[in-house]
Amino acid sequence: MSLKGIELQIAIPKTFEAGRMAEQKQQQSQLHQNQAQLLNEKELLKNRESVRHSEKYAKLDKDSKNNHQDHEQKEKKQQLNEEDKKTMHPYKGSFVDFTG
Repeated sequence: MSLKGIELQIAIPKTFEAGRMAEQKQQQSQLHQNQAQLLNEKELLKNRESVRHSEKYAKLDKDSKNNHQDHEQKEKKQQLNEEDKKTMHPYKGSFVDFTG
């Protein structure tokens, strides 16, 4: 396949244009990757420096733990009261006389 002089006049400038466009696309994709990396680094830095909890939620968590402990204590007291009620007989006394 041989090219004639007229064909070369058209083909050579188009190859330069195509090469330039390919280089621009490559640079553009590299630029996008760099920008994405910078945004990611900024977000990581922001997350490291920011406070991750709020006092409001900390108080709620603390209150829920206290409520849970209070509930457990109430259940234990009720169980002890029920055991005391079970040991007492309705018409027999609680005193045992060993003398005699």
